[in-house]
Amino acid sequence: MTTPRILPSIDRLRQRPTIHALETEFGPLAVVTALREVTGMLRRELAAPEPSPIAAPEEAAMVIERRTAARLAAEFSPSLVPVINATGVIVHTNLGRAPLAQSAAQRVMQVAAGYANLEYDLTAGRRGSRNVHAEQFLTRLTGAPAAVVVNNNAAAVLLVLAALAEGREAIVSRGELVEIGGGFRIPDVMRQSGALVREVGTTNKTRAADYEAAIGERTALILRVHRSNFRIEGFTERPGLDELVALGQRFDIPVVEDLGSGKLGDGRIPGIDEPPVAASVTAGVAVCCFSGDKLLGGPQAGIIIGAEAPIARIRAHPLMRALRVDKMTYAALEATLEEFARGRARTTVPVTRMATATADDIGVRATTLIDRLTGHTQLKAEVVDGVSTVGGGGAPGSALPTRLVRLTLRGGSAATLATALRALRPAIVARIEDDRVVLDLRTVLPEQDVHLTQALIELAIPPS
Repeated sequence: MTTPRILPSIDRLRQRPTIHALETEFGPLAVVTALREVTGMLRRELAAPEPSPIAAPEEAAMVIERRTAARLAAEFSPSLVPVINATGVIVHTNLGRAPLAQSAAQRVMQVAAGYANLEYDLTAGRRGSRNVHAEQFLTRLTGAPAAVVVNNNAAAVLLVLAALAEGREAIVSRGELVEIGGGFRIPDVMRQSGALVREVGTTNKTRAADYEAAIGERTALILRVHRSNFRIEGFTERPGLDELVALGQRFDIPVVEDLGSGKLGDGRIPGIDEPPVAASVTAGVAVCCFSGDKLLGGPQAGIIIGAEAPIARIRAHPLMRALRVDKMTYAALEATLEEFARGRARTTVPVTRMATATADDIGVRATTLIDRLTGHTQLKAEVVDGVSTVGGGGAPGSALPTRLVRLTLRGGSAATLATALRALRPAIVARIEDDRVVLDLRTVLPEQDVHLTQALIELAIPPS
């Protein structure tokens, strides 16, 4: 039988119930395109010198159906999918940073599914400003008179400098010209803003006198950058924030601080030594900016707080429109801030809950998991001591004591096991230490424990 007589036409294939169902799910255009591509590949296979097991039109049609269904499922599967973070890195940039509080996720769903008063004044019945959203909670929690939100903290720094120092000098210590995630460097961001970078001091030592000597007619502001992703130790010196603010006040020059992570509240978190945002406001900085998706535990956002006058200039700058956030970001941020304002963030905001969990708390969950894996034919599991970290460029050097579930694949390598865990849906992302896969339940949401345990129980890895 020749190849053309074995392969059914596209029109005939579309009459089959399976293909009709695919058209209902994926649309006629996508299905017809897939049918043509699959049929073309099968035609080339049948024309090859090697004998084919397909000998009848019905067999060919069934093969085309299966391949078309698989092709469409792969093409239409989302690229962004949920994963279980078992790495112990709380603010994991590669895994989407902060998981939202349930209240924040619900608020996003409510706002995203319909219309909202993003830029509408419901009281006056006319156009309003989106800048009012979240401002009430930000000013309450930080003590700042005003606030504005943009799409991330790098954008916040860019906008602040463009609005307050374009064409003029921004004085910054050489020891604070840091590189943040993805290769973005503070001096590059400063130059893009139009501000002139005036470096003072040295990498390890900068004194207040260095700032004072650099102040001149072209000085617009003093920029202080929190070293949120590294530490300098040893022979070092750096003026306190109070000292810088006093210097700025003496010369009538505003001090702007990039805090990076952004810690709300004064509550002590063991292993995390980050300055609270309110302390900067109390010290008298004119403007302070920080991230919404690091220690705050909210959506990706750059939060700018400060005095009324500079915030008004920032809001009026043309870049504000390019860097502003949408209704879903405002919804998630406002709901997250509300958890802090109500004093319950330690139990409701995942990042805060994870950061404050004790090793004993995590050990109880780890032991429960180990007990369920008893008798597994391929996995040996044990609880060992370890450390978690904040991650995300926040709290450098943080080491939070934890309990790890250490897994050994009998007859296989740690890399093989880690690959198998990532192939699950949802994928389980772990880390490898001393050639063993370890799971840190600090970053596994409690509601994921059951799924994680069942996935490990059912895990079966073919011998290599």
